[in-house]
Amino acid sequence: MSLIWRYIKRYRLILLLNVVGSFGFIFVELGLPTMLAKLIDGAIAGVEQSFITRTIILMLLFSVAGLLGRSLVAYTTSRLTTNMVAEMRNDMYKKIQTFSHEEFDKLGVSSLVTRVTNDAFILMQFGQMVLRLGLATLLMMFASFYMIFQTSRELSVILIPAFPALLIFVLIIGKKSRPLSEAQQENLDNINLTLRESLTGLRVVRAFVREKFQSSRFAIVNEAYSTVSRRLFYLMAWTQPLFSHIINLIIIAIVFMGAPLIESGDLQIGNMVAYVEYSFHALYSFLNFAIVFMMYPRAAVSAARIQEVFDTVSSISPNEAGITETETHGYITFENVSFSYPDNKETPVIENVNFSLEPGQTIAFIGSTGSGKSTLLQLIPRFYDVTAGRIIIDGHDVRDYNLKALRQKIGYIPQKSLLFTGTIAENLRYGKVNATELEMEEASDISQAKDFILDKTEKFEEHLSEGGSNLSGGQKQRLSIARAVVRRPDIYIFDDSFSALDYQTDKRLRGRLKKETGRSTVIIVAQRVSTILHADKIIVLNEGKVVAEGTHKELLKTSQIYYDIAASQMREEELA
Repeated sequence: MSLIWRYIKRYRLILLLNVVGSFGFIFVELGLPTMLAKLIDGAIAGVEQSFITRTIILMLLFSVAGLLGRSLVAYTTSRLTTNMVAEMRNDMYKKIQTFSHEEFDKLGVSSLVTRVTNDAFILMQFGQMVLRLGLATLLMMFASFYMIFQTSRELSVILIPAFPALLIFVLIIGKKSRPLSEAQQENLDNINLTLRESLTGLRVVRAFVREKFQSSRFAIVNEAYSTVSRRLFYLMAWTQPLFSHIINLIIIAIVFMGAPLIESGDLQIGNMVAYVEYSFHALYSFLNFAIVFMMYPRAAVSAARIQEVFDTVSSISPNEAGITETETHGYITFENVSFSYPDNKETPVIENVNFSLEPGQTIAFIGSTGSGKSTLLQLIPRFYDVTAGRIIIDGHDVRDYNLKALRQKIGYIPQKSLLFTGTIAENLRYGKVNATELEMEEASDISQAKDFILDKTEKFEEHLSEGGSNLSGGQKQRLSIARAVVRRPDIYIFDDSFSALDYQTDKRLRGRLKKETGRSTVIIVAQRVSTILHADKIIVLNEGKVVAEGTHKELLKTSQIYYDIAASQMREEELA
């Protein structure tokens, strides 16, 4: 399998030791029956005791050598496969990091998790089987056949028809197991998807008393996985006992046919014992080969799923040779920008949007849910690329930038605050890796997070639980804002980033931000009119189109949509 070989071949020395161990083990395993035959025939013929003693000592030495060979194979196999899966997972993770949101939408987060974890584990298991049994099995099988024909050609007629019949049987099993393996992995994706949705949405599930419904959903996908797995495991489970039974019948047939040959003197007892041993090795080697072969379809499915990750080309080019430095900082222009999601290109989410923005200015977007506000913001750091038109930052199309350099210009605060497991300081340093404690204090002071941070026992070294679950929604938003502020970017993007704040905190934070972002460009998406009252320009979106733009006072007079939004949130005297 090319994917496994691609990683294993990096460790040529360990692989060579694995081959050496396999050859040593086979040499010993086939040498022992030969010595046993000589020992039995010598004892019957009445040879000297010294010959018997030397043979026994030699057999003991061979046994020790065989143990060393097995140990070497076991050690090298574990090293090769664990290194393989670790590097494979690292490479997959790095590849996934290059994906745009389009690729995430296409492959699915749950499926990607399954590929990095379960599919990689299946390949590790298969790799262990191949390295531990594959080479040794093939060598043992061919070497055993040679010794079988050298020992007794008459008895070999029993084995000649047996192996083609067993091979056909193995091929049939392999063909039947592949579609089952594909279905098994697809069903595992569904399990991960359902589990992920249920756990992340646990509060909603409990609030609407839908525990039974979610349990039923999970039970359905789990049963689908179990049904396929049972069929696959049943197929594999009865194969080995059947093979063992066939091997036993063949050994009985050999003994039955060998007895007359011994009686006639055409075959010695020792050679008969050796022949049985060689036959046993040959048959069980074939059994091990069959086991490896039957595991192949499952491994092939996992390998194809992993290879799909490696073969997926991001729709957003990192443009490593692109622009990294500009003379100006913070100038933004949207020129006839339109955007449609790849799976629904006929229905634009954003359509023909135009505006310009200079450093020191604040522009705000408002509109009903689904009007395209958040989508528009995601076009600036190239989470998605525009379908038509272009976005110009500091005189250059965003697609002409080195992707990392473009995003370094931006401080992005998402709609849903996302914090990582670790300390507060580690989360803030996502904005600036080498941020000093003074810089973090200043940023947290601006974002109104400083007070609650200093109230923590460990201050900036306070550990955050998964997703920042040990903080309130408002605290998480303030830390997200501080993470952007510590970067001191040219462009701030606030995607409804004040929604969890009370009005007083919101007011104080915006006041501090106004001073901090005086030389930066600020783009805000908001649901609360109070958040955008003092924006230099407010753009009203409806169904992805710009329907009005102006200041707060201007829009109250010129835009019915804006007036209705404002009227739902403000007192009548404030609208005058």
